[in-house]
Amino acid sequence: MKGPLFYAKILLFGEYGIIKDAKGLSIPYNFYKGALKTSGTQSEHAQASNVKLRDYADYLKEIDPSLVQFDLKRYQNDLERGMYFDSSIPQGYGIGSSGALVAAIYDRYAVDKITILENLTRQKLLKLKEIFGVMESFFHGKSSGLDPLNSFLSLPILIHSKDHLEPTGIPSQQRSGQGAVFLLDSGMMGETAPMVSIFMNQMESPAFRKMIKEQFISYSDSCVEDFLKGDVKSLFGNLKSLSRIVLKHFKPMIPKKFHALWQQGIESNAYYLKLCGSGGGGYMLGFTQNLAHAQSILKDHQLEVVYTF
Repeated sequence: MKGPLFYAKILLFGEYGIIKDAKGLSIPYNFYKGALKTSGTQSEHAQASNVKLRDYADYLKEIDPSLVQFDLKRYQNDLERGMYFDSSIPQGYGIGSSGALVAAIYDRYAVDKITILENLTRQKLLKLKEIFGVMESFFHGKSSGLDPLNSFLSLPILIHSKDHLEPTGIPSQQRSGQGAVFLLDSGMMGETAPMVSIFMNQMESPAFRKMIKEQFISYSDSCVEDFLKGDVKSLFGNLKSLSRIVLKHFKPMIPKKFHALWQQGIESNAYYLKLCGSGGGGYMLGFTQNLAHAQSILKDHQLEVVYTF
């Protein structure tokens, strides 16, 4: 048994903002992927995954059947045969490892699965997002459902607000382009729940709420619009402002040893960094108009190019 592949995702823009109904842009990242597999001879990883999937089966039993139902008998039989989630997606790195797993489980075991091959309506998208939000809450405490949705659809998703999202096209990559979006490896895992908790506590401050509404969301929304239009000049102007605001107001979400590197990008204009997901570790996202120059400055760090323009 080898299931279809489900890819990682990258939230290019919208981290934390989408909690407050800001825009977001999420894209599949097919360098990393996962699939449900069954093996009689199990590695340590396969055994650990199988145990986690057994715990997950107990959680799925508790989900309101009016929302979604699963063929749990089939699921249980597959677990007995050694089913596990074979994935190259790094966990705790902000690129949707649990989202891909949720999408794979829904794809295989959901009864009356919502079809997406034809007539992908807004209602279907919102229903899937709701289902995936409940399914993924097992892993994060609370989930928007966007990561599994992105993995399930394998399409870029434009988030207008909580109740308005749509598949979208993004500008074609320029393979010979000097500009790039890249992942910067912090070398440590991050955890979503504690970071979101810090953010929600900060949101109790009127000054922080004002900054989120008037600055953070404004620049983030502009970045989404600029990226989709291919307006590189405006994009990098807004990215610089966004990067500066994140460094000032989201310091707990940025590993300490990267504070100076973050500032260096803003001062030199060689690259701009932003959070990739909730932060606290994992990957950070970088944007540069001159990849070779950014690579030379960041030569001591591991970069993965995601998109070129």
